[in-house]
Amino acid sequence: MAPVPTLERPVPQSARDDDDSLIELTDPQDLELDAGRMSFLEHLDELRKRLIASIIGIVVGCVAAFIFLDKYIFPFIMLPMQRMLPDGGKLITTEASEFFMLWIKVGFFAGLLIAMPFILYQLWLFVAPGLYSNEKRFAIPFVLFASIFFFGGAMFSHYIAFPVTWGFFITFNPSFVQFMPKIGPAFALYVKMALACGAVFQMPVLVFALARMGMVTAGFLLRNFKYAVLIIAILGAVLSPGGDIASQMILSGPMLVLYIISIGVAWAFQKRKPAAKAAS
Repeated sequence: MAPVPTLERPVPQSARDDDDSLIELTDPQDLELDAGRMSFLEHLDELRKRLIASIIGIVVGCVAAFIFLDKYIFPFIMLPMQRMLPDGGKLITTEASEFFMLWIKVGFFAGLLIAMPFILYQLWLFVAPGLYSNEKRFAIPFVLFASIFFFGGAMFSHYIAFPVTWGFFITFNPSFVQFMPKIGPAFALYVKMALACGAVFQMPVLVFALARMGMVTAGFLLRNFKYAVLIIAILGAVLSPGGDIASQMILSGPMLVLYIISIGVAWAFQKRKPAAKAAS
């Protein structure tokens, strides 16, 4: 039996050219990003995994912190604020369980700091599915520099910001008032300032991520410098736990320096369009 001839509709040359042009204009990175997209439920499941891993990391950090708590960590945090009190004053407790709860809080805070690099790594793993393969190679630099800047902010708070704020509150009291701070609120002020400075010092890392995503450029940050100064002054007043002018200025000063550093970071890592695309 002779084969039945099939009728094929001829494809116009212009249509073939259009298909070829579409294929040529398709960015392989866009195809890769579409393949890596996750549904809403998959995002929730991924978030659950990262939260569980972060909690496990905090538990491990707390175990390590409590081993060195009495000998190193507790004196490192609490003794400097006691030594700044006038005439050999001491921090006081007014409840039976207050010092025990403070001991637990100091250990948890130290464990959180120890686990911070691991928590930042889990944050990177959560956002990594939405990145291109050439952007995923920044995982180690992101975790490294985010950890360095966070600990740098915490150390800035411990050695500069908190002593200035604490000293301001001590000297502000008149001679007929005896300053006898409770140990719990004093440590709460220390934690707030340490976390605020650690978060503020993440500005270059945040700008790095936004620059890699093409959301900010060095030119944009430079053009809006005057508005940034105003926002930094407002954030210094809002984020400063002390509420005094000294702590606000101490927090706003590093933010301004970090903003200038962020301009250089954006210039070095911002997305640059290829010459062919820029010309078209």
